[in-house]
Amino acid sequence: MDVRTRNNITVTGRKGGPVLLLAHGFGCDQNLWRLVAPTLAEEFTVVLFDHVGSGRSDPAAWDAERYSSLTGYAEDVLEICSELDLRDVVFVGHSVSSMIGVLAAVREPERFAKLVLLTPSPCYIDDGDYRGGFSREDIEELLESLDSNYLGWSAAMAPVIMGNPERPELGEELTNSFCRTDPEMARVFAHTTFLSDNREDLEAVRLPTLVIECLQDAIAPREVGAFVRDRIAGSTLVTLDATGHCPQLSAPEATAEAIASFARDR
Repeated sequence: MDVRTRNNITVTGRKGGPVLLLAHGFGCDQNLWRLVAPTLAEEFTVVLFDHVGSGRSDPAAWDAERYSSLTGYAEDVLEICSELDLRDVVFVGHSVSSMIGVLAAVREPERFAKLVLLTPSPCYIDDGDYRGGFSREDIEELLESLDSNYLGWSAAMAPVIMGNPERPELGEELTNSFCRTDPEMARVFAHTTFLSDNREDLEAVRLPTLVIECLQDAIAPREVGAFVRDRIAGSTLVTLDATGHCPQLSAPEATAEAIASFARDR
């Protein structure tokens, strides 16, 4: 299958510039980068894509078994890099795509120059001293609700994920993005996202890494950002003066600046 069609790849920005590969999170697509991509494109080559099962990716490429693990998505990222012959890539992963990028970079570190992990979480479930933000019962209830009524779950959860209740248009946009996703594909991706545990993978990262968190985030609390920073040797943690889990929409200028300043610092 043609990788460019499979993942609806878009390349924009400065030809010959350093490469930024932007990967969206669960329930989203590359459109959620639209407020930061033009700024980044002034300086960088920007590669956008949709995960299989999201956006305008090829639905014929969907395979429930392959995408029941983040490894399947990481393999797709590496295939995109190979297809476009990308080198020295700065991978920017939002939410669950942060861990997809970690897996890809651990497998083929020679492809990548740096990692930017935007509101990451290696594990959403509290475990002993680790605070992921949710109990196992919370996650089981969340997934049961999603399985039984995906559209209703989307309408209820998207505003919580987005935060910024004083700007309801942001929550509405995320709700609409969720609702455009095929419910069965979304169900698999949700289970993969919220049940994954990639804490041990962090220590295998050998690339310069920037962790970006928000002051308030219902999905990835600040303890998570500190945990990721502490587990990736030499990584840097930046806290944006922003709320919610999607600062590329709620605080695009600050998000773009954080990404660009880290990516250009060679």
